[in-house]
Amino acid sequence: MLTGSEVKSLRNGLLSLEEAYGRVDKDEVWLVGCDIQEYSFAHKLNHIPKRRRKLLMHRREIHKFANQAMENNLTLVPLKMYFKRGRAKVLMGICRGKKQFDKRESLKKKDMQRDIDRAMRCG
Repeated sequence: MLTGSEVKSLRNGLLSLEEAYGRVDKDEVWLVGCDIQEYSFAHKLNHIPKRRRKLLMHRREIHKFANQAMENNLTLVPLKMYFKRGRAKVLMGICRGKKQFDKRESLKKKDMQRDIDRAMRCG
């Protein structure tokens, strides 16, 4: 459920789904952490950029995907947002988060790559 200024910002491409995820509350699915920048021409009627937004889904979709995610410790993640017949749609995916040892390994690889890049620039 979007306001008018949010739709205009979406059409201008002012959207960030980087930190967004889906959350289930009382048989409703909410999109949390999605950043839709303010529309420059809305002035007083502008929206709050990082507010929670309710996703309109059929009840069977909520029970099938969202409850599966809650039971198995999976996360609902928005993959992309697009327009279809004038309506804004969100493609959601279910994924499993990284374990602690996976995170440490990723940080080690990133540090090593940064050191290699620094050595290449200096040398």
